[in-house]
Amino acid sequence: MEDSLMIRYLGDSPKLRIIDYLLYFPLNDFTKKEILEAVGMSKQTFYKHFGQLIEEGMVAPTRRIARATLYRVNKQHPVVRKLDELVEETSLKMAESEKQRMEKKVPLAVRAR
Repeated sequence: MEDSLMIRYLGDSPKLRIIDYLLYFPLNDFTKKEILEAVGMSKQTFYKHFGQLIEEGMVAPTRRIARATLYRVNKQHPVVRKLDELVEETSLKMAESEKQRMEKKVPLAVRAR
């Protein structure tokens, strides 16, 4: 799987990988096991950093189903908001650059049609 913009530009840290995954699905909530499997890190690393994200308020529990607690990214947290804005702005800049690059490749006669 290709790294996301956040991981490519900010580095591949466990916390960023968890936040990145949860930001990709901002309306979904997940069990710890689902997140752990998706981000692909050791249990020890995951639980250490996931606990810190909960303490910092960047990830919040949403509900319980039987004995499992589900979690979601806290989009109201200032750091999460900034990370989300950074990824959006970077995506837009990359799209604009790609558009300009593609326009240079298309001859003017073709564009005029």
